[in-house]
Amino acid sequence: MPPRRPAASPGGRTLRQDSVGDGSGRRLPSGSGRGQGQAGTSEIPTKPLRRARRRRMSPSLVVSARHTHAVTHRRGRRRRMVVASSGGAPPPKLVTFLGKGGSGKTTAAAVAAQYYASEGFKTCLVTQSQDPSAEQLMGCKIGNSLTECAANLSTIKLETSKMLLEPLDRLKKVDAQVNFTQGILEGIVGEELGVLPGMDSICSVLALQKLLNFFSAGRSGSQPEFDVVVYDCNNTEEILRLVGATDRARSYLRYVRDLAEKTDMGRLASPSLLKLIYDAARPNGKTSEGRLSTEIWNEIEQLLERISVWFANPSNLACFLVMDPKRSIAVSSALRYWGCTTQAGGQICGAFGYTEDPSEMHQEVAQNFMPLSFSLLPFVSNDSSVDWSRALSLLSQNTKEQLRNTSTRVYPSVSFDSVQKSVTLFMPGFDKSEIKLYQYRGGSELLIEAGDQRRVIKLPPAMQGKVGGAKFVDRNLIVSIR
Repeated sequence: MPPRRPAASPGGRTLRQDSVGDGSGRRLPSGSGRGQGQAGTSEIPTKPLRRARRRRMSPSLVVSARHTHAVTHRRGRRRRMVVASSGGAPPPKLVTFLGKGGSGKTTAAAVAAQYYASEGFKTCLVTQSQDPSAEQLMGCKIGNSLTECAANLSTIKLETSKMLLEPLDRLKKVDAQVNFTQGILEGIVGEELGVLPGMDSICSVLALQKLLNFFSAGRSGSQPEFDVVVYDCNNTEEILRLVGATDRARSYLRYVRDLAEKTDMGRLASPSLLKLIYDAARPNGKTSEGRLSTEIWNEIEQLLERISVWFANPSNLACFLVMDPKRSIAVSSALRYWGCTTQAGGQICGAFGYTEDPSEMHQEVAQNFMPLSFSLLPFVSNDSSVDWSRALSLLSQNTKEQLRNTSTRVYPSVSFDSVQKSVTLFMPGFDKSEIKLYQYRGGSELLIEAGDQRRVIKLPPAMQGKVGGAKFVDRNLIVSIR
């Protein structure tokens, strides 16, 4: 998590028990016996630093630093602020919540945004729905441009119909220089264009890029300086697609590049089209001038790989589960989304219960989500204005630690045992009938399909070979390699 900032002044083929497919139509015998059911954990040791009011700062909120300087607190006291030794602030952190509709995702996002802002982090709450619930909770009007809602807290609503205009204008400007469409683009009136299915997800990624800048390791000078971006997405499935998008896009890119470089039509049209799109996007602030198509293709592939690593890092992306612990369907949905997030290549950092009537039942529910941390959020009614001072005072210490500590523990979803020549995949929320296992490309990788997600597991060189068997034991798929 980025360093704290001084507080601003106040204001407004199916896997079976007896066999497994290898992708060639043959059936392979499965393994037998029992396996271990818990994913491993590892601690990241971090030296504790002091923060304002002499409370311990969470390790995940501290960047390594070599010096500090004092800044004046708005009440006249001086507080110490950690400054990154690299001389530049790291990119902001993206926080989002997954769960069944009606389980309290929007409320959880509002609570998290208010909490981070109260801790002195410059926070932005991003919404995407036309549902006015977020406005009622925040007590301010949320528009399609950044609006300051409270001290250290800004809000914005993503509206695709308006976000379409900017990329179109960029394409027009580049096309006017290269004349690729011979004036056709210039004749398009963006305000006449409606929103088609799928555009919401694409435009939301572009909007998040502006706030997060995951195209590069640093922060651009024109980028809004937020420490935390809390994203209240329309639905959980979109978040899952977002987490795995760049990794999946790399597979498509290989095929598109083959078409562009190995076919007559591709060699004729792709160079101009590639430069048009690249110059319009300018992912690294560069243009295609004087550059070969091969260089641009290589840069795009490296960019996708970098973004994929960014999303897989819980220091950059924190996904939390939200559920009503008294509703079994909400708990089951959260478990499934845990497995789907793992399949997408992301990490779940914790689980929250949200209910009007908390009871001892949540302790039983928490056992289902081990080894994740589990805590309750205070119930907030959106029927009237919310007293956020009181609501935040009801946050338990466990809840605060859970919101702060998102990268101090890593629960690996894949582990390799070179001695036993086995691969263990942690897959919560699934049973063996829902998992399909394939193997292609000469035994160098595994393909796992579950939860409407396909995931490629590349095998280490010493473990490459054909699948010898597979078994599903206590939320773990254990694959043995011959």
